[in-house]
Amino acid sequence: METFISDDGVFSKETLDYGSRVLLENLVERSLKGELLDLGCGIGYIGILLKKYHPELQVTMIDVNETAVQLAKENSELYGQDNTVLVMDGLSETDRMYDIIVTNPPIRTGKDNIYRLFKEGFCHLNPNGVMYIVIRKKQGAESAVKYLSGLGKTTVEDRVKGYWILSLVKTTFDTQTED
Repeated sequence: METFISDDGVFSKETLDYGSRVLLENLVERSLKGELLDLGCGIGYIGILLKKYHPELQVTMIDVNETAVQLAKENSELYGQDNTVLVMDGLSETDRMYDIIVTNPPIRTGKDNIYRLFKEGFCHLNPNGVMYIVIRKKQGAESAVKYLSGLGKTTVEDRVKGYWILSLVKTTFDTQTED
């Protein structure tokens, strides 16, 4: 069993939440390489565990919560990983590009915020990059698929107990037509 340092004031402080577990189980067996961003990383579960299974990944983790970011840094050290961990609200303040973005988005912050994060993530994908998202059906998975389809090639990769794993691929065509 994996151990993580946690504290009050962070999402899923006691244990890995079920949505993140479903996302990780879906991604661990895939071939992942390059620059990976854990968008809304919390204490670092997703980014750290993906790097554990894919050590060649270059992992960046961001979150708006300063406590979560500090804990993600400590957890990266605990796992002997040299991840970049930053306090950021989305990606509007960076020009960095990624091959893979993973997120269990902060649903309770509202649809406008979630869709902003999806769009910013899409804009920061390299050509042929992919964004993986876990979202519950009852928390807007169907409308998220519709929104994401307006950005790029969107696929429902899996459905597990009400949780949907979505992928959003940035094709070369999408790169040429971006705002």
